[in-house]
Order: sequence, then structure tokens, then C-alpha cells
Amino acid sequence: MKKMASVLPNKPQGTYTFVSQPRTVAQRNKYRDQQGDGPTQGQYANIMYDRRIVRGNTYAQCTLPTAALPNPLELQKQQESRRRTIAKRRAKDQLRPRSVEAIEGRKHQDVQTELYLEELTDRVEESDGHCQTDPFLDRPASPLFIPAKTGMDISTQIYEGELFDFDVEVKPILEVLVGKTIEQSLLEVMEEEELANMRAQQRAFQELRNAELVEMQRLEEKERRHREEKERRIGQQRAVLQLEAETSEKVAARSFAQGYVANLAPSVFTGLTQNGFFYDSVERDIENGFMVWLTDRVDKSLQNAVLARHMLDAVIRDVVKRRNAGFDQLDIETRNAQIDVA
Repeated sequence: MKKMASVLPNKPQGTYTFVSQPRTVAQRNKYRDQQGDGPTQGQYANIMYDRRIVRGNTYAQCTLPTAALPNPLELQKQQESRRRTIAKRRAKDQLRPRSVEAIEGRKHQDVQTELYLEELTDRVEESDGHCQTDPFLDRPASPLFIPAKTGMDISTQIYEGELFDFDVEVKPILEVLVGKTIEQSLLEVMEEEELANMRAQQRAFQELRNAELVEMQRLEEKERRHREEKERRIGQQRAVLQLEAETSEKVAARSFAQGYVANLAPSVFTGLTQNGFFYDSVERDIENGFMVWLTDRVDKSLQNAVLARHMLDAVIRDVVKRRNAGFDQLDIETRNAQIDVA
């Protein structure tokens, strides 16, 4: 095959040529690997099964999604829920009861416990067979399925005490149970003692607190009595000072009233005379009657004089306008006559 690949005719440089070296087919297991497709995953000998080869119409590869973009919050919630599910599954796996560890010098071996043993091989069993169709008959009842035995039956001899010795195996379990029971009992006793100490300490603290409260109430009552007595004495002293101040104000007011009333009558008559309460009737009649009438008559006379002056100005203005119009007409006629003569 190498010679055939080497003697291939040389083609021009512009043409693509593919040459594949022959190789043997890899040995595959009977069952697929749980973690993946096996060590040969991603290695394809036939391009029909190569995932990198595009099949179908290539125009439909870059189409935009018809649905809207996913919400980042929804994606985050889904990731959190998936993470919680995985954590719960791991916790369940850790809490699942496991078999007892093998003692020193021995190891566990997985064995089949089914009624019918089955040989496990990596190679698929193959066999040739043929059949001949028979005439149509009534279908008989389906027989009970009994899988055929495969492999070889092997037996072994196990003597008494070789696999399990109750006295030896139960000793660590009893030690753990007794130790845990004693430890729990000691913890409960210590907890009871601690609770008793806490109750005693709380009782002593409560008694001390009650005594302090009684003493504080007594001191507060004493302080209240002192404060009330002080306020009462201050009130009495303030009332005495107020009475003395009122008495002194009354004495001063009486002295001021006597000195003020002594000159009150002359000053009152003088003030009334100056303010016009005492007046001459003739003078008041002249000021309120005659002077008002005289002022009205003078005002009317002045208004009539102003009106006559305005009327005279209007007559003079009208006469002047007429004279000016006559002079203008005479001047126009004179000019026209001079033009005719010329």
C-alpha cells in the first residue's frame, strides 16, 4: 500500500490531492464508556460520520433565532437551580450507607448475586443461523423466559469463621456504641451542672438587682422630698419678695398721684384753652360762616373772569384768522392782475 501511495502520479500544484495512509481498525469495547465515547472520540476514518462536515443547505446555517434572547436573570436562576441539584445529589451520595471497609490483608471483590450467572466479555458474540417458514398455525402461549447460562460455574469452599467472626467484628461496633453512650451521658451531666450553676448565678444576680432597685427607690424618694421642700421654701420667699415689691409700688404710686393731682386743674384748663375747647362765639361764627361764603364768592368771580378772558381770546383769534384770509385773497388777486397786465 505504501508503494501504491508513493507511485501516484504527480498532479499540478494548483489541484488539491488527498492521500490517506492505511491503518488498522481500532478495537472497540462491547459497551460504550460512561464518561465519553472512548479514547478514539473525535477520530473519524469516514467523512460521512465527521461532525465537521456540513450537510444540507448552507444558507440556513447563519439564520437568526426566531425567539428573543434569553434573559440573563433567568439563565442565572437556572444555573443556580442546576448547581443546587448537583450539590444535593453529591450530598445524597456521601450520606448513602457504604459497606464496611475490608480488614487488613483482604480486599472486597465484586461478585454476581443473580440466580443465573452471565459471562461478561468485551467482544460481541456472533453466531450464524437460518430459519424456515412454517404454515400458519395458532400462536402458542409464550413460554417463561429463562436466560441461558453463559460461562463456567466455579465453586469454592469457605470454612467457618473465615469470612465473618461475630465476636471480632462486633467488638469495634460495641466500643463505638458504649463510648458514644458514655460521652453523651457525660455531656448531659455537664450540661445539667452548667444549667444549675447558671440558675444559681441568675438567682444571686436577681437578688442583688432587687436590693439595688430598693436602694435606688429609697434614694429617689429622699431626693424627691428634698426637691419639694426646696421648691416650697423658694415659693414662700418669692411670694414675700413679690408682696414687698407690690407694697413699695403702691406707696410710690400714691406719692406720684398726690404730686400730680396738685397741679392738675390749672394744667387741664390751660390745655383745653390751647386746644380750642374754650373759644369766642363771634370769632367762631366769622371763621366758620362768613369766611367760607367770602371764599366761595371770590372763587366764582375769578372763574367768571377766566371764562371771559378765554372767550375774548377765542373772538380775537377768529378775527385774526378772517383778516389773514382776506389779506391772502387780496394778495392773490393783486398777483393775478399783475400777471394779466404783464
